[in-house]
Amino acid sequence: MKKYFHVLLVGLQNNLQYRFNYLTRTLFSFIPLFAMLSLWRTIYAGNERGGEHGGFTQAQMIFYYLLVAVVDVLTAVNEDDWQIAADIREGNISQFLLKPVDYLWYRLSLFIAGRLAFIAMAIVPLGGFIFYFRQYFLPPPDALTFALFMVSLGFTALLQFFISYAMAMLAFWLLEISTLIFILFAFEYLASGHLFPLDVLPAGVKQLLFLTPFPYQLYFPIQIYLGKVAGAGLWQGLAIQCLWVLAAYAFARFMWRRGIRKYAAFGG
Repeated sequence: MKKYFHVLLVGLQNNLQYRFNYLTRTLFSFIPLFAMLSLWRTIYAGNERGGEHGGFTQAQMIFYYLLVAVVDVLTAVNEDDWQIAADIREGNISQFLLKPVDYLWYRLSLFIAGRLAFIAMAIVPLGGFIFYFRQYFLPPPDALTFALFMVSLGFTALLQFFISYAMAMLAFWLLEISTLIFILFAFEYLASGHLFPLDVLPAGVKQLLFLTPFPYQLYFPIQIYLGKVAGAGLWQGLAIQCLWVLAAYAFARFMWRRGIRKYAAFGG
């Protein structure tokens, strides 16, 4: 494990060289978020009876999107899948076949390093953005809920990474995988709750989406924080999320083994 910790430290140093890029990326990400918040404030203001939309009060809805920003900063995969695909296309993975280094754990270490660097650069502007909307801030129901929210965030990060890793393995067979990655990202953006809470969808559609891993990449941990899932439902959700992580990990390993077999057959 010491070698992967060293990879993490080196990756952290390299990522901090791009701190200005991280800062500008964070600031520009606030533009669509601010537009979405303004839209929902207008929707609630036009509701003469006040009330809720999709089971959310106005404060809960606004804070939902603030939590989306927080979860994205902590867990989102940025360019890891592109970098993995580039390693495959350019033959850089050959060195990992000759060294006692597991490529998946190597990339996971770099992913963690990237997240730590991004958090370091994003924490001040993100904190300022949340402070601007501080009137909508909602604390978690209790300390246990917050602790389980953090556990779910850890599962979310792993799930996102393993799915991205598995998708990048397609570069063993395809020269260009950008279209597939964009399609997956677009579907995930809708199905994970980035665009809107899944509660606004018809019940049948929401249930179908929960047969996929996407709600567990963002919507589920936010639901934990807001106290909208509790008791047996919470523990069942965490167990399902953990199972999706294990399934994504197994699939990532499977794709690597099959890809390396093809890579070796063509003299990689």
